[in-house]
Amino acid sequence: MAIELATQYLPFVDEMFTTESKKSMLTNNDFDWTGASTVKIYKISTADMTDYDRKGISDTPSRYGVIQGLDATTQAFTLRKDRSFTFAIDKLDTDETKGTLQAASALARQVREIIIPEVDTWVYAQMCENAGTIPDPVALTSTNIYEKIIDASLALDDAEVPETGRNIVITPSTYLLMKKSKDIVMETDIGNNLRLRGVIAILDGAFVIRVPQNRLPDGFGFMMAHPVATVAPVKLEDYKIHQDPPGISGGLVEGRINYDAFVLDNKQKAIYYQKKA
Repeated sequence: MAIELATQYLPFVDEMFTTESKKSMLTNNDFDWTGASTVKIYKISTADMTDYDRKGISDTPSRYGVIQGLDATTQAFTLRKDRSFTFAIDKLDTDETKGTLQAASALARQVREIIIPEVDTWVYAQMCENAGTIPDPVALTSTNIYEKIIDASLALDDAEVPETGRNIVITPSTYLLMKKSKDIVMETDIGNNLRLRGVIAILDGAFVIRVPQNRLPDGFGFMMAHPVATVAPVKLEDYKIHQDPPGISGGLVEGRINYDAFVLDNKQKAIYYQKKA
């Protein structure tokens, strides 16, 4: 005698783990791309200092020195990432999965699991690639991790980067080294508003931000950065759900996002990127 056992499908979706974006702590939106795909900003030079010719014995026509001209060059930022997606969900698929396959929840899942990680990965890659200081790769250990972070802090100090607002981006493996270091004492008693933005601790006045390794370049050790250096615009973020469009019995989901990330030439020194050997 054959008995066919019953199978029950529950209205439950096994969602993927995802991490919220931390890039708002590391970048800014100082420029407006409304009505344009390219933004240009000026870089103005300065004049050299000289000794004032009080007695007027110099051959120059001015006692202030040789009259210099100032350069006014530009840096252009053209948005390079124009990305999109689309998918359809049939009405019967929604009905026969007990409502778990719906356009609205599928769109939210697309943003959470695909779009946010893609944008983060691009932004971090641009910051690392255009960092003003990139020392030789080194094997990070619990013994030398604090020394390397101090090197980064000193580099930003020498470049006269603002002391407040600095961030240290680390991977989970680098965070483990920091926890094991006998020289590092992190301040973990921080406000809830900072925790919501991704800050897990404060070290020597800099916010410590932990980012998953898969959103960072290969060989990433850590990065110290000030948000003034990187502008990360999202000019267009457009998501639509069409119910019963021509040719489809169900929902059609479409999405488009136009974004990019740029490091300002005169502020590159506000980013220090340490690779792992």
